[in-house]
Amino acid sequence: MRDFTLSKYEELIKAIGSTEYKPLPVLDYLSSPEGKCIILRHDVDRAVDRNLDMARLEAEYGVRSTYYFRHVKDVFIPSAIEEVADLGHEVGFHYEVMDKAQGDKEKALEIFKAELEDLRKYAEVTTACMHGNPFASWSNRDLWKDHNHTDFGIVGEPYFSIDYSKVLYLTDTGRTWADRNIRVKDVLESPDNELSVRYGKTIKSTDDVINLVKREEVEQMCILAHPNRWCDGMLGWTKELVFQNLKNVGKAGIIQYRKITQ
Repeated sequence: MRDFTLSKYEELIKAIGSTEYKPLPVLDYLSSPEGKCIILRHDVDRAVDRNLDMARLEAEYGVRSTYYFRHVKDVFIPSAIEEVADLGHEVGFHYEVMDKAQGDKEKALEIFKAELEDLRKYAEVTTACMHGNPFASWSNRDLWKDHNHTDFGIVGEPYFSIDYSKVLYLTDTGRTWADRNIRVKDVLESPDNELSVRYGKTIKSTDDVINLVKREEVEQMCILAHPNRWCDGMLGWTKELVFQNLKNVGKAGIIQYRKITQ
């Protein structure tokens, strides 16, 4: 069966449901970070319809997760934000304000405040997660080097509010669960912790993730799936495959260039 289809994601959800793991949105985990659990996180980067398909599927299985919405025209759709919240999921803010402010932190802070207020018109928002632009020389998380996200009623940011030495981080960035050489911004503060080293080289496909879940040997995991990458239709699936492979070539080049110039 093809990977990165909604049907394959359904297999993953069924696998979680067959174990002792408790699936959780980010906020629930931050509120009570104990016990055998899997944090489910989604970045709403584009293709909102696919995000809604995934949110509805999870709701059918009684699963709640977190959907981080960007504040851009094709993603910031009030009806979609409200539906995700009504399905019982957590809505969070997928901020890219350093990109919009061209690295100006004070301007970025004002944009953050305004866009967060916009999002809160349609859902309760208490966590935020940075969006990664591989072509920018700064990171959106740089905003918090001089400011505190709690000043905005944000209780946590997944990249630095979760202890990944205890939580195995799995991401489909680049439309693969493997190959960290194409991850420019979707990287942890300490990517070479024991859990990442132990499992990072063995997880390549969604079937690998499913098998790991079924073994139940890791106490806690965080799974990031970008719904725009998961599509059952052959045309959409093929377009996503080609687009992401081309993008991965560019990202690999950026990483290599930065290694050479550092």
